Amino acid sequence: MSHVPTDSTQNLGAPLAGRSVLVTRTAEQAHALVDPLTALGAEVLVMPVLETVDPEDWTPVDDAIRSLDTYDWLVFTSTNAVDRFLRRFRPAGGSREALLGIKIAAVGSATANHLAHHGLPPTLVPDDFRAEGLVAEFQVMGPDACRRVLLPRALEAREVFAEALAEMGCTLDVVTVYRVQAARPVPEVIERLRAGTIDVVTFTSGAIASAFVSTITASGLDAAQVMSDLRIASIGPVTTEALAALGYRASIEARESTMASLAVAVGQAFSADEERP
Repeated sequence: MSHVPTDSTQNLGAPLAGRSVLVTRTAEQAHALVDPLTALGAEVLVMPVLETVDPEDWTPVDDAIRSLDTYDWLVFTSTNAVDRFLRRFRPAGGSREALLGIKIAAVGSATANHLAHHGLPPTLVPDDFRAEGLVAEFQVMGPDACRRVLLPRALEAREVFAEALAEMGCTLDVVTVYRVQAARPVPEVIERLRAGTIDVVTFTSGAIASAFVSTITASGLDAAQVMSDLRIASIGPVTTEALAALGYRASIEARESTMASLAVAVGQAFSADEERP
């Protein structure tokens, strides 16, 4: 059920020395990818194309927090959701006892580790670090084990988990703990993209990929040309499919949907290039 990622940047040397990699994650989350890429020798540029902001109304979140003891499960699909929910927990009058007593599920090792850091190790972490993996685990447990589930998430999140639980007959309360909006482009990065002096761009969600295309287009660049000049690295199949829907092919895909695995995949792609005759 739970899974420990095996990818590591150790013993890989510096396969990205002399290579420049663009990280497009939100500012709060960028370091989780920047650090392993830097360890592999890359010049890392950061240009978040989305930023997180508060929901327009905290009332549904506050109500859910105060009635947390009525839920069977609390589900998190991102570290952002963990931070935003816990930041709101005490101001809303939440019960620490209820938080410690509820079963918690996390999608992905990063979210699980983040919860553990806050003293809330999750009960369930699916082997498949996607909403689909979590759905499979709940389907095995059956509707009696998840009669009422709370899902704090982004307003713009995928509906896979919500739709599956509804089909199972479970009651799922989805509360918005943050929204995402377009971030301002970084002029220096735009100029590097214009000059074609960046080797790789990394994407960790379909929403980020779409926002990146919009950002560079609004900055006066030809998105198709820019993307053809770059090697495109995806964190996993869901993001790869989203890129394909936009008309772009990811030539690099992480073996596991984690930041460490994505960094390793980028490093291995360039190591393989150097090994070819």
